[in-house]
Amino acid sequence: MVRLILLGAPGSGKGTQAKMVAGKRGIPHISTGDILREAVRNGSELGRKAEPIMKAGALVPDELMIGIIRERLRQPDAARGFVLDGFPRTVVQAEKLDALLEEGNGKEPPRVVHLLVPDEVIVQRIAARRSCPACGAIYHLEHAPPRVADVCDQCQGKLVARADDTEAAVRKRLEAYHRQTMPVVGYYRAKSWLREVDGLGSVDEVFERIDGVPG
Repeated sequence: MVRLILLGAPGSGKGTQAKMVAGKRGIPHISTGDILREAVRNGSELGRKAEPIMKAGALVPDELMIGIIRERLRQPDAARGFVLDGFPRTVVQAEKLDALLEEGNGKEPPRVVHLLVPDEVIVQRIAARRSCPACGAIYHLEHAPPRVADVCDQCQGKLVARADDTEAAVRKRLEAYHRQTMPVVGYYRAKSWLREVDGLGSVDEVFERIDGVPG
């Protein structure tokens, strides 16, 4: 069983890496960002609560995120493991997740990997990021471009630059990450669960580093 928590700043590449790990292991990739963006597109109650918070570049409240994750981890496809991408983002969420995992899939601790990428590299990366609103696929114009410009490889949808991928919004998200999420890194380091991985290099190089982490 692989239960992987992938930590990293927005734009560190953790979404791409999470999908690759999930695909290799045959387990679900659980992205809180994808769940929230879908809720906003659908106009659900969750989406209406989350949309103004996300547009401001702030983090969605703990209790709202914990409820989302609790519901997702109870689904049958997560019984054999999962890759968590974008959660936990606060120490409170990390503590609640510990309790959820103890209830569910045994006593073996999760594997926790922190992707290390400098902030200035992240700002440059995100300016070239594109996503598909239809299926959620993510591309990078330099490192992982689509086969046809502005067209999704998977569903042929039109690729867009997300509204929250402007430099100002990215810097605000990075500030929130360092203030609220870096303590989570310390939390897992104190438990001796944390492994840090260099996030610079090609997608395949970073994947090999993550895949080689013991656990």
